[in-house]
Amino acid sequence: MMTEKPTIAIIGGGPSGLATARALKTQGLLFVIFERHADVGGIWDMANPGSPIYDSAHFISSKTMSGFAGFPMPNDYPDYPSNRQILAYIRDFAIREGLRPFICFNSAVTKTERTSNGWRVHVNGAQADEFTHLIAAPGTNWSPNQPTLPGHFAGEVIHSVAYRSPDRFRGKRVLIVGAGNSGCDIACDAARAADAAFISVRRGYHFIPKHIFGKPADVFAAEGPHLPMWLTQRVFGVLLRLLIGDLTKLGLPKPDHRLLESHPILNDQLIHHLRHGDIRAKGDVERLDGADVVFRDGSREAVDLVVLATGYDWPIPFIDDALFDWDGKRPRLWMTAFAPKDERLFVAGMMEVNGGAYKFLDDQGDLIARAIRQQIDDPAAHERFRAMMAQPTDLAGGLRLVASDRHQHYVDSDAFRAALKRLRKQLGWPDPAY
Repeated sequence: MMTEKPTIAIIGGGPSGLATARALKTQGLLFVIFERHADVGGIWDMANPGSPIYDSAHFISSKTMSGFAGFPMPNDYPDYPSNRQILAYIRDFAIREGLRPFICFNSAVTKTERTSNGWRVHVNGAQADEFTHLIAAPGTNWSPNQPTLPGHFAGEVIHSVAYRSPDRFRGKRVLIVGAGNSGCDIACDAARAADAAFISVRRGYHFIPKHIFGKPADVFAAEGPHLPMWLTQRVFGVLLRLLIGDLTKLGLPKPDHRLLESHPILNDQLIHHLRHGDIRAKGDVERLDGADVVFRDGSREAVDLVVLATGYDWPIPFIDDALFDWDGKRPRLWMTAFAPKDERLFVAGMMEVNGGAYKFLDDQGDLIARAIRQQIDDPAAHERFRAMMAQPTDLAGGLRLVASDRHQHYVDSDAFRAALKRLRKQLGWPDPAY
């Protein structure tokens, strides 16, 4: 256990909290992690109440591009590891980096208060110690966005957070609403298990196969030539049309945006099931009508179960909302991590990125740790650093992203790395050692 009093509180022991903890440890900073569950792993532990993970869930980025820096996923993992393998990997990371002694398990942070010297943290309803800095790492997939469908329905409506197994679909006619990556995965489960399966798609998306010419799609992209974004969109757009074909023939809408202007859908199994008639694509839902779902094109289908794969909001319930500026339901953060209104407040893991997330969590944690170290060692330099937050930073790489809450402050991997490289050069900070 810790022998010195920690000065920094990390709230959350999922992947983002652990990556940040390693960075703090590297900088010689004293910290504690408050984790509300009984072990590390965050959403990847299906035993945690509210976890959105289902039996068939796998990583959508490859093991090659997804691991923590300096800690690759095991060689015997498949290209796209299962949820059980990811959980084991996260727990192995916490052990290898010596982080478990810094974690207070079964410790739910219920409230935080800003004080003159930092933060007062309330754990399980009681007051804990005060800390100089607060790092929120609550995760992004705990608060389901559950729209209300108009009309009366004789069947059952659930959010995808409540879905676990294809057994729930057996003997039923099932509609999945939403074509994000989890929606497409669950739709494939329904295609195999349900009596009839449908997927409601409001807009067209670009589907990327998980393997291109035998390689994981993200590995193929990383090993290819680094082209200007406009040329990447054209070249890969042509390649995908050759590999996948015209998806409108399967009932899917034509995309209303160019490739990479929305979060990529890495799924080729749904296309397989659409081509084999195991599932049918439908348009947007207009209303519920007894045993039927009525769609905007006037068609209707008898349905027993509707699964809303409609994403998640990003609240930070233990911090006063007024300490952030919000775009929709997403906090506005500089370089994905810094709360512009408070120099002692940071957020880890609240970002959407078109690449393997864990390497970005490492970079994010390193930025936070170095900023705190600088604030302690050289307050004048830190003031100059804080002034840099007024400078606009394009982390979308010039992409004209679709207008949705999900794409507020969306991060393009190449743009983020370029901005990070410039920032480190300006500040004289070296790359992390791991």
